[in-house]
Amino acid sequence: MLEFLESINHWHWLAFGLALLAIELLGTAGYFLWLGISALIVGAIFTSLPMSWQLQWVCFGVLSLITTWLWWRKQLKTDTQDDKNRDLNQKQKQLIGKTLILQEDIVVGTNRLKLGDTTWSAKSESSLEKGQKVIITKIDGIILTINKV
Repeated sequence: MLEFLESINHWHWLAFGLALLAIELLGTAGYFLWLGISALIVGAIFTSLPMSWQLQWVCFGVLSLITTWLWWRKQLKTDTQDDKNRDLNQKQKQLIGKTLILQEDIVVGTNRLKLGDTTWSAKSESSLEKGQKVIITKIDGIILTINKV
């Protein structure tokens, strides 16, 4: 085994990197992408800089961790920004601007409001009567703010 590890040259690293990238094409969602890139970088470094097999594998491991971590940081930032603008699966954002007809009287302050198959806490600055059309103008946590249309 040691003879094999000592005989590895830059072509092996480049082939290993390309094989990892080929595996990535099978749809592994990025798991092998950064490993493949790291192996290609080790192969490129090894073409001009002689390294022991131990140093080659340490470089591969460190580069894999660095490239994966950098991508994770970038993706986390992108996901966090996108979540602020996304309405999908965020019921409370989808409710703003929705109009409905009251099923019961609403007094000034916090009340319960039936909306679809769920009840929500709702507050109003004025008393509203059953049958009136109202619009949801704001959501604060789980409390809907409603106003007369």
